[in-house]
Amino acid sequence: MIILGIDPGYNIIGYGVIDTNGCKVIDYGVITTPKSMSISSRLHTIYRATCELIETFKPEQVAFEELFFNTNNTTAIPVAEARGVLIVACKQYIDKLFEYTPLQIKQALTGNGRAEKKQVQFMVKSILGLSSVPKPDDAADALAVAICHMQTNSFMTDNSI
Repeated sequence: MIILGIDPGYNIIGYGVIDTNGCKVIDYGVITTPKSMSISSRLHTIYRATCELIETFKPEQVAFEELFFNTNNTTAIPVAEARGVLIVACKQYIDKLFEYTPLQIKQALTGNGRAEKKQVQFMVKSILGLSSVPKPDDAADALAVAICHMQTNSFMTDNSI
């Protein structure tokens, strides 16, 4: 099965595509929107790029990292708008969308829901058999989301969007 993992954002959206058959990476990277663009243009860019990813890789399921805002609430609305666009773009092609909290992702990859970012990145590298940690961090995070879904999907059904 092909899974698309997404780390939602507004300036940078991480994506990771994995094949669960052999647990291998197909592709990963980021979608970026320049600050000089209008809000509507940025959201449209996110929509188009997401549709292109889905048309290119034809994932069967999509897993999102659930939004979490701790101290920087000024970005909450734009990130939520971008997440909505991502969901609509994905739903247009795929019926099965899932979301996981940062705690669930860390738990699935490291066995510790409070793991440090470097521990999660090390596990992404190890599980996928990569020679180095994927860069940028947003892409590594998206791969972590996809791995989390791959590892928990067989027995978790309450994470669908």
